[in-house]
Amino acid sequence: MKKIDPVVLKETAFIAAFTIIFSGIMQAVFIALGAWGYKVVLGNLLGASGAVLNFFLMALTVQKSVGLEGDEAKTKVRFSQMGRLFMLAMIAIVGGVAPCFDIVAVLIPYLFPRIAIFFRPYFNKKG
Repeated sequence: MKKIDPVVLKETAFIAAFTIIFSGIMQAVFIALGAWGYKVVLGNLLGASGAVLNFFLMALTVQKSVGLEGDEAKTKVRFSQMGRLFMLAMIAIVGGVAPCFDIVAVLIPYLFPRIAIFFRPYFNKKG
């Protein structure tokens, strides 16, 4: 097994940090709306964990695909994308079916990595 590239770990840590920050903001919004409870906390934990894991697995797949030939790399990335989409769908289904989760709190964290990626250039110390 190949060693995980430090860039993958660094970027995943960035995504995780932003996800934690945005999760706190989301919790505050639920509190302000009067809709906060343990279901929101559990849903947030489930959705945020899935979102960060999705990003990590995507970055790991890209790392492993860099040295591969064209079609082999393309197949690996597509298979990974399908698997990760299935994983996120299963998390969403569990969050919607299990009575201990708030489905909205499960789904909103799926957006946090995209927001973090949008803001990433502003945190780049090299320029």
